[in-house]
Amino acid sequence: MVNFRRIVLDNGMIVLMHADDSTPLAAVNLLFRAGSKYDPIAKSGLAHLFEHLMFSGTPLVPEFDTPIQEAGGENNAYTNSDYANYYSYGPAKNLDTLLWLEADRMHNLNVSQSALELQQQVVIEELHETCLNVPYGDIWHHVLPLIYKDHPYQWPVIGRDEKEIGDISLQDISAFHQQYYQAGNAILAIAGNIDLDKTADTIHQYFGSLPGTKKDVQTYLFDLKGYQPQRLGLTSGVPVEAFYMIFPMPERNSQAFYALDLFSDLLVDGRSSILYQNLIKETQLLSTVDAYITGTLDSGLFIIEGRLTHGVRIEQVEHQIWQILDQQIGHAVNPSTMEKLKNNVESAIVFSEAGTLNKAMNLAFFELIGDAALINDEARLYHEIGEYTMREVASQYLRPELASIFHYVK
Repeated sequence: MVNFRRIVLDNGMIVLMHADDSTPLAAVNLLFRAGSKYDPIAKSGLAHLFEHLMFSGTPLVPEFDTPIQEAGGENNAYTNSDYANYYSYGPAKNLDTLLWLEADRMHNLNVSQSALELQQQVVIEELHETCLNVPYGDIWHHVLPLIYKDHPYQWPVIGRDEKEIGDISLQDISAFHQQYYQAGNAILAIAGNIDLDKTADTIHQYFGSLPGTKKDVQTYLFDLKGYQPQRLGLTSGVPVEAFYMIFPMPERNSQAFYALDLFSDLLVDGRSSILYQNLIKETQLLSTVDAYITGTLDSGLFIIEGRLTHGVRIEQVEHQIWQILDQQIGHAVNPSTMEKLKNNVESAIVFSEAGTLNKAMNLAFFELIGDAALINDEARLYHEIGEYTMREVASQYLRPELASIFHYVK
């Protein structure tokens, strides 16, 4: 059980605090509703680029990392489709420093033209190293615009291409900062060896005077009646042929999310899993196989992917997968198998809450999706999914008429 206190500052910032006197550490997690789906049109990659620029320094702190390291702490950040997340941790006695640094850069970030151009080059190099110059690395550049035609999930977090990243101006950065990196659009979570009342006073002192307005979050739901599946062959010099079978699925807050997450585990949970045993060990159609969900806040994706054994045709693989799905959806799952799936999920949830930093990060995330109390309730939501419900939900979303197929041809 992760007990926490929730307060809302007058400027709209949501604050979550968890006290734990068993650790000498304190962690600070600052989340902004500022993921890549908020990138301006034709300026894709701005949210991710802005994350890089948040380390540019301020007039008072030219080098953000230096005072954190001097305080015995560490920090990092990441951006995804829905939000940007910044975290730091260190000795609890230095929590004041961690909070002051976040408040300072949140309000006084100093980005020069040279800093912008430098980070644009860094991101463009990252685009090549992780997407364009590695086998299969450009898959999301092909998948997303075809699946999400009317939603800003249609571009990857890193950006569509060099041009759009390079076209981002200092004015774009300033506007994004003012619109999304303000208190009313932020969730601050602190966990560790803290005094709740004193920490609340410190937060009011550093963050209470920052400007803030409530930022409405737009959501998008798939209309399955209007959805058109896609089929695309890709040629990009890959070492072996690969495929991605992709289905649209409901948003993160949907009950169907939990059912489909369990179903993906049923398909690929270990070497005894159904897909491994059938497609790799028995038929030897594939050399690797995986199934997973994206878990985005708006409508997500259920994905089955694999790499073909030499000489195997994609039609053979598709036929075998449909047979497997029909078998799993059409027949009851053994109770011991369901129990194992749920136990594995619960173990993963418990492990994710083991560390001080993880607690802060999870509190902020669950607040983002609607209720921080889900940090203590999500295991129950998985356990409440019966095997019939799991199969019924899978039958609704994992249908041939909803499957988009992306095939890398050697």
